[in-house]
Amino acid sequence: MIRSSIWKLEMSTQYEKSDPTPPSGSGSCLYDLLCSDTPRWERPSDSDTTSWLLRKETWRSFGPQARLERMLEDTGNRVCADCGSPDPKWVSLSIGVFICIKCSGVHRSLGSHISKVLSVKLDEWTEDQVDGLVNLGGNIVVNNKYEAFLPNNLNKPRPDSSIEERSDFIKRKYEMQQFLEGEHTSCRLQPHHRTPSSTLPLPPDYPLLNEKKHSEKQSRHRIGHRFRNSWGRKDSDHLKISKKSNSLAGMVEFVGLIKVNVVKGTNLAVRDMLSSDPYVILALGHQSVRTRVIKNNLNPVWNESLMLSIPENIPPLRVIVYDKDTFTTDDFMGDAEIDIQPLVAAAKAYEKSEIHESMQLGKCVANRDNNFLKDGIINLADGKVKQEISFRLQNVERGILEIELECVPLTQ
Repeated sequence: MIRSSIWKLEMSTQYEKSDPTPPSGSGSCLYDLLCSDTPRWERPSDSDTTSWLLRKETWRSFGPQARLERMLEDTGNRVCADCGSPDPKWVSLSIGVFICIKCSGVHRSLGSHISKVLSVKLDEWTEDQVDGLVNLGGNIVVNNKYEAFLPNNLNKPRPDSSIEERSDFIKRKYEMQQFLEGEHTSCRLQPHHRTPSSTLPLPPDYPLLNEKKHSEKQSRHRIGHRFRNSWGRKDSDHLKISKKSNSLAGMVEFVGLIKVNVVKGTNLAVRDMLSSDPYVILALGHQSVRTRVIKNNLNPVWNESLMLSIPENIPPLRVIVYDKDTFTTDDFMGDAEIDIQPLVAAAKAYEKSEIHESMQLGKCVANRDNNFLKDGIINLADGKVKQEISFRLQNVERGILEIELECVPLTQ
């Protein structure tokens, strides 16, 4: 009897020693994924995490693109999380779901603070981004959360559903979170009227969030020896993005996507004592995205690609440059409007043609109206319709910006 008790105690002790808590932190979900087929008592102990780290690095060694393709092979990720369309090629990085191109347009209209959309094929992914997507669990896990209390009488959108149906469902699901807590409980996010600025997760003093009339002048006091200047943001002058109702913003039909690579700026205006901290905002209709801030540089090189959906009624692409200030309002450094209709027309013409070799499809002639430094040539190369543009910034004393545009039809 005593020997039996001792044997049980030893077995219990061995089991406890071989059943440690998996590594904590952001890698815990990845750990569970890697070890999902391994019995708990065979997982690595805290004192010997070498094998776990090796397995993690082995999985990461496939590269981010290959890992995304592997994730798309999972059953739940083979269809759009919102409408069920097969073979989704877009991802909401912040939510963690694979979605189709039609639903991706509605996700963009929610704003990147709710849903940051990336393309599986067109965007360049980092290991950290893929790790974050893995940790969120994929379509099945996310839908179990956001559709936990989906009413029985409410049907999800189908692949052939209208943009209005998609917009209504996606907003209720992610923005208002009505199905997260149940239809009889208060929404975590109450419906509200959004301005176009809500597409950016920016601080309250950001110009798009607080529009002021041109006649309202405020004195601006620099920290230390910074001087007062007259280039402070005047939102009504430089950011007149058309206002429409919140319901219409997500119901716009999209004809394609435009990928904008913000290459560099040259001889930009000084807004601090001797230099500036510039960043660029791109706005197309109700959408807006921004680059990172480059500190203390009048000739910044971004080489940063940003994606926007192209509405059916194609507006000009707004490009606005600001100087980032920590304690005061950001300073305006110039803007411009780019007509993207020639690029879209060329992309549509190519899509209907049987052209395979590289060639020039058209050009936008440089003139005083568009302030191009040279003709904006529209080229076809490697099956991609692109346009390189160099232009002078307007409403400012100096500054040149270089960007590269690529039009992607919805069929791609």
